[in-house]
Amino acid sequence: MRVIAGKYRSRPLRSMRGMDIRPTADRLRETLFDVLAAGNPAALEGTIWLDLYAGTGAVGIEALSRGAAKVYLVESSAGPAELIRKNLQSLGITTGFEILRMSAVRALQDLSARAIHADYVFLDPPYRMEEAYADMLNALSCSRLLKPESLIIAEHHKKFDPGTRIASLVRYRLLQQGDAALSFYRTCP
Repeated sequence: MRVIAGKYRSRPLRSMRGMDIRPTADRLRETLFDVLAAGNPAALEGTIWLDLYAGTGAVGIEALSRGAAKVYLVESSAGPAELIRKNLQSLGITTGFEILRMSAVRALQDLSARAIHADYVFLDPPYRMEEAYADMLNALSCSRLLKPESLIIAEHHKKFDPGTRIASLVRYRLLQQGDAALSFYRTCP
């Protein structure tokens, strides 16, 4: 596993064996960021990210590598949270991030209370936690964390559909790659 592009391009990232961590594959991460940048490498500069169920931190670190101003990496488990810290340390990243060692629900409450507004929210719970998709998408749909132009991206197993419409969120794009899929949501006006 490695950083795909940007400032930390081709630098390795660590993962954990035997844990309930399924890092977003390099190829899928590359596809995700290519879609978001839409041919403009500077498109992600200065953006605010929320990486829920961050695991290894690969998606959030990729966002930082591509110019994100701030990434909130949410991970409730101690081992993965420490792994995120080590990955950031190994790359020499000392600013522009905050690791929140808490549940995704609590993180949404905490960040809302701090009046944080995310440009991008990446949601990637373990695939077996299908109910977490509905819970988080519903919570995000009425959250003050989102701006009208905010995007939510959910990574999920291609055989599972988190839904085309969840409260005020509407899926506008679905990409499948291997066993994984990315659902892109925005708020419906």
